[in-house]
Amino acid sequence: MQTRQHSGDENLSREDAAARASVIDLDTIEVDLDVRSASDASRDDFTTQSTLRFRASAAETWVDFLGVAVDEVELNGAPQPVEWDGARIRLSGLAEDNTVRIRARGRYSRSGEGLHRFTDPVDGAVYLYTQYEPADSRRVYPCFEQPDLKARWTFHITASGDGVVLSGGAETSRLDVDGGVRVSFAETPLLSSYVTAVAVGPYHRVDGAWTGERQSVDLGVLCRASLAEHLDADEILDITRRGLDFFTAAFDQDYPWGKYDQIFVPEYNLGAMENPGLVTFTEAYVFRGAATAAQREARSNTILHEMAHMWFGDLVTMRWWDDLWLKESFADFMGTHANVATGLHPDAWVTFASRRKGWAYVQDQLPTTHPIVADIPDLEAAKLNFDGITYAKGASVLKQLVGFVGEEAFFRGAQRYFAAHAYGNTTLEDLLVALEEASGRDLRSWSTAWLETTGLPTLTVERGPLAVVQDVARPHAVRVGLWDDEAGRLVARGDVAVDLFGERTLVDAPVLPDTALVIANVDDRSYAKVRLDDRSLAAVTAGLSSMPDAVARGVVWAALWNAVRDGELAASVYLAIAADHAPRESHPALLSDVLAHAAFAIRHYVSDVERASAAWLEGAWRAMAAADAGSDAQLIWARAVGVAAELSGDRAAEMSAILAGEAPAPAGLPLDPDLRWGWLFGLAASGHADAARIDAEAERDATASGRTARLAALAARPEASVRRDAWRAAWEDETLTNDHLDATIRGARAGESRDLVAEFDAPYFERILPAWRSRSIEIAARLVRGLFPATEDTASVDAWLEANTDAPGSLRRIVIEQRDHLARDLRVRAAQAQLTRH
Repeated sequence: MQTRQHSGDENLSREDAAARASVIDLDTIEVDLDVRSASDASRDDFTTQSTLRFRASAAETWVDFLGVAVDEVELNGAPQPVEWDGARIRLSGLAEDNTVRIRARGRYSRSGEGLHRFTDPVDGAVYLYTQYEPADSRRVYPCFEQPDLKARWTFHITASGDGVVLSGGAETSRLDVDGGVRVSFAETPLLSSYVTAVAVGPYHRVDGAWTGERQSVDLGVLCRASLAEHLDADEILDITRRGLDFFTAAFDQDYPWGKYDQIFVPEYNLGAMENPGLVTFTEAYVFRGAATAAQREARSNTILHEMAHMWFGDLVTMRWWDDLWLKESFADFMGTHANVATGLHPDAWVTFASRRKGWAYVQDQLPTTHPIVADIPDLEAAKLNFDGITYAKGASVLKQLVGFVGEEAFFRGAQRYFAAHAYGNTTLEDLLVALEEASGRDLRSWSTAWLETTGLPTLTVERGPLAVVQDVARPHAVRVGLWDDEAGRLVARGDVAVDLFGERTLVDAPVLPDTALVIANVDDRSYAKVRLDDRSLAAVTAGLSSMPDAVARGVVWAALWNAVRDGELAASVYLAIAADHAPRESHPALLSDVLAHAAFAIRHYVSDVERASAAWLEGAWRAMAAADAGSDAQLIWARAVGVAAELSGDRAAEMSAILAGEAPAPAGLPLDPDLRWGWLFGLAASGHADAARIDAEAERDATASGRTARLAALAARPEASVRRDAWRAAWEDETLTNDHLDATIRGARAGESRDLVAEFDAPYFERILPAWRSRSIEIAARLVRGLFPATEDTASVDAWLEANTDAPGSLRRIVIEQRDHLARDLRVRAAQAQLTRH
């Protein structure tokens, strides 16, 4: 036996992975996992065993494992000395054909990585689930942790009690054993390690089925027992059936993985994960109270995104994380495309334009931006590349590609791709070949221009003659929209298709080119920022909410916000337009995004925060009161009230009275637990809710969500000792789960807290490198981002970067990105006076 003494090389490099793949031909992995210890709070370990069968053309290799101890290693029936450095189990004396059995002990996770253990405060029930991407299956069983070493997997799970025991394959047998049950599952087709999965616990389950033209699939929807009353399984099953109808037809490929379970799990780090046969989702998609149409659309999008992965990512997998986009960009595009094509959410591209593209635009302007096809030297870099470039920018340019080659040709190319590479691994070249064969087009220049470059063009309009100018010359097609003002309403006069190649392109506009409003990229087909000229800005200032086309409104709202972020439009102008037109914005996703941007502008860009905050709170309060009873708009404005209340206490008395039941809430407003906590957090941050009031709310909502919200609210109280305790707990209390760490950080940084946390600027820079070395990357990244100082200059950040040139590249990337956000805040804030005069 060897226990873990120190960390070996956890950060697997691309070169090491390629070297191992060149000498290993993996066949099967059989996992025997014993988690009967999960219900014993004094135990943090479990027993795990892997039996790996593979051919080798070298005498040595290694198996990946991160855990408590490695107890036994057996090679071809003979015991071997345990050579384990904490990350790699060294194997020597390999034959051509090998069977390796490794028995070890893993550790239950509280960070959402590996095998996460959660105890429900409602009923004391213990739940387990796994999350691995990109490389955390090695925390649960010894394996070859790289995407191009696929295996056929067989799982045996021994658990206590009579709850649910799940893996990706169908259950084949169940035997009673001492203190529990041993459940075995069917062997999977070839799978990468990071998409295998396990879940154990008394989960509530709703069964269903889907029948297609050639196959039938058993469906399951699961969540914790204490959330069962909130699980709208019928809607989730309907989305699932429609998605399977669509994808099996579009890809001309049966669903490859047998059953299709979808499980909503607590303290989840992601939105979802595409494990074949056992897809995991955040519990945020189990709505405990009212949910807007935008929230339901987002859940549907995520369900369809993960379903697309059954083909893009699981059936055909990238060889290494350089080509992460081969699954994530496609799934992001397909989630929205299928949402529209199935009729579930016909205007899902509006949300994509506002929300997903906005994420990509921010990421693509950072100094750490990267091509969609990225250079990923190691696993730490892979972990950080699940970003707005890989997802949203990739999906945006795929939308352009579909327009370029045609939808029919695009899907023919996808069908060729799956047929040629099923259960294998691919690179960009493989996809381009399939798409070129299907479309008859040369896609190399398109790939070079969009997949292999960084940055985004900004499109501006010149009048007399009408022209579109782009600051970065890229080949793309846009539509230029022309609108006129008629008695205070903006009326569309048509649009013109324009192919852009160079920096300046004349627009041949046969209808009214001299209009009040000209919008480049009016249908949001292309990936580009849009700038409005002065005349167009005046037109939307007066009439934005009168435009009936939600996509066009989304493009305008995005243009306004990007101009604010770039220091070209005064934040006060944006806030004035939002105050006037947001109460009349009918699309819930656009409304939510506008309100979020307004709140961000107040916190980061305006000089008189107190005055702006009070005005914004008052505007939100009035809009909430004026909104239709029970409408999405009413709920969205009510949530905005809670956010605004963090910075202003002007409505604290009324909010407190409503929460206490001493005054009525607006008619139709569902005062559910999430909204109550949103308001209470705002009151706590502005000094209008004490610990007793927060604890009383926690007794009212004695759930996991309530417990997490209580931590955040308690930490948000604007007292120096409270913020000091929260800041230290975030760094030092390793019993905090991932969700509880987030709550603690959120509270510590609530409201205008600069004076309360300024003393921690220097200690921050002393702590980040030790935290990176001692904590998991998930937890360390949250600390480094969440507690980054809100200083008045970048000198301290620059000093750390200069003194730590040899720090891990992934840590430096986060610090560089946070520095850029800070520098932008300072730059835009400094420009406000001049912009306002202009």
